[in-house]
Amino acid sequence: MKQLKLTGFLFFYFFFLTESLTLPTKPQDVDDVNITQKFIEDNIGYITIIAFAQYIQEASFEEVEMLVKAMTEYRDKCLADMTLPECSKLANDVLLENICTMEGLPQKHNFSHCCHKAGFERKHCFLHNKKADVGFLPPLPTLDPEEKCQTYKNNRESFLNNYIYEVSRRNPYVFAPTLLTAAARFEEMTKTCCEEQEKANCFRTKAETFIQYLKALSSYQKNVCGALMKFGPKILKSINIAVLSQKFPKIEFKELISLLEDVSSKYDGCCEGDVVQCIHGRSKVVSHICSKQDSISSKIKECCEKKIPERGECIIYSNKDDRPNNLPLREAKFTESENVCEERDADQENFMAEFLYQYSRRHPELSTPELLRIAGVYEDLLRECCNTKNPPDCYRHAESKFNETTEKSFKIVQRECEHFQILGKDDLKYNYLINLTKLAPQLSTEELTFLGKEMVTALTTCCTLSEEFACVDNLVDLVLGELCGINENRSINPAVDHCCKTNFAFRRSCFEGLEADKTYTSPSTSQGLFTFHTDLCQAHNEELQRKKDRFLVDLVKLKPELTGVELQSLLVDFTNVVKKCCQAQGPEACFKEEGPKLSAKSQVA
Repeated sequence: MKQLKLTGFLFFYFFFLTESLTLPTKPQDVDDVNITQKFIEDNIGYITIIAFAQYIQEASFEEVEMLVKAMTEYRDKCLADMTLPECSKLANDVLLENICTMEGLPQKHNFSHCCHKAGFERKHCFLHNKKADVGFLPPLPTLDPEEKCQTYKNNRESFLNNYIYEVSRRNPYVFAPTLLTAAARFEEMTKTCCEEQEKANCFRTKAETFIQYLKALSSYQKNVCGALMKFGPKILKSINIAVLSQKFPKIEFKELISLLEDVSSKYDGCCEGDVVQCIHGRSKVVSHICSKQDSISSKIKECCEKKIPERGECIIYSNKDDRPNNLPLREAKFTESENVCEERDADQENFMAEFLYQYSRRHPELSTPELLRIAGVYEDLLRECCNTKNPPDCYRHAESKFNETTEKSFKIVQRECEHFQILGKDDLKYNYLINLTKLAPQLSTEELTFLGKEMVTALTTCCTLSEEFACVDNLVDLVLGELCGINENRSINPAVDHCCKTNFAFRRSCFEGLEADKTYTSPSTSQGLFTFHTDLCQAHNEELQRKKDRFLVDLVKLKPELTGVELQSLLVDFTNVVKKCCQAQGPEACFKEEGPKLSAKSQVA
């Protein structure tokens, strides 16, 4: 498995076409539908674990194993006789029925209300039961490398089942194909590292790339599903048009619309948590692209000649296709034609889809959010121009409007990268932690520290690249997607809710204009924030850094009226207290003395 190339991945991972490494390795010309169905049947255990652990995150591993047994029996029964009435049901419906009939489980984990519903309503109830903030779960179990290798050697199946269970419940919105691929990569990593002398070092090194892979896909999947749930299928279609048109600039508009039908149906299943439909949908998209490769891209021929497991990932990592030689820099149809308003009125949805397609394939340097902003600006312009006496005179200046919009977005990114160069990673992170906490103090400390770290990762990754603008804008948009959340009923505070729910394309500029939340009431007591213990002295660099980040976020929640300078000064004081007391002969006594002093200083600041 080649290492994840983050920059290429950022632009192309939209597809999520990464085929599971455990898929049957049959040649491409075999019926893909049959191969996918066989894969689902062979992996019913893994698929059940993912669905159950994502729907009911509190469920124990033993409870999950009981459901796996029930679903395996159901599979065997239907394979023996497909004419049985229960075998005509959708797999996800059968799974939810089995969950609901497990004795005492709905009451124990508080989802009885979902079991009283049926069909679509039941599925959506389970979907909304998922919790993105997994702070209620215990820390992810960690095994000593030697113990891990022995456990894997003794019982491979139980080891992998437990891994999929733990990862799935902590990533309730990650698509099943991604988790299956992650499990295969995890096994590959385990096999490799268990043969090494320095096992711990091997696991630590390989795990970093692996975690980044999972986090990046998770962010994008949540972002796109959040857009679908909050804004509906229209915005999802726009995202897909922009990304596909940039990736495959020679694809004809008619062919693009045909491909979009498969892509959209894939998201329906994946975003709703229907793991079987998600796997079928992913496979269908890959097959569609490879069956029409001559008219879609010249860069995927080798990918489509590969066996089923490797095709999808190969397509993701393939280069963007070259722009057709006969493609002019500007499509005159949308800004210079006398009949723009008539064409728009005849079929507005198709007209706007074609505009976005034409603009995206001509501008590979722009981010997906920026392409959606341009489309929004054009739509608003036509709404205005088509009501004037001379529409062509009005919309002939559209290009200058587009350039103006892009210039504003460029300046935001330029300013952020300048801050990164001046402040460095740590100070920039503290700056984001302070600002994000002031904007959304209602979020948990875990969520806010994660968001601050991800903002810095975006700038660290992108600010030295030639495609700086698109990279930063795409990644920061993902962080905002994490902040806004996936469910349409997520509410933080009125100002943040407005930015999250009003306009998907322009939420970045909306957040730029936000100030600290005025509706927030800080806690009346410090809630032990200034009570320190010797565990701070045992913390290694990375763990100590996490504790510093948490301290800063909790400090902002306690004292939101303090300025950034005052807050960072108190963080320096906290660092000095830790250093001083951990070097003292009696660290606990030192912490008892210094904690109240720091608390008093925060009152004066």
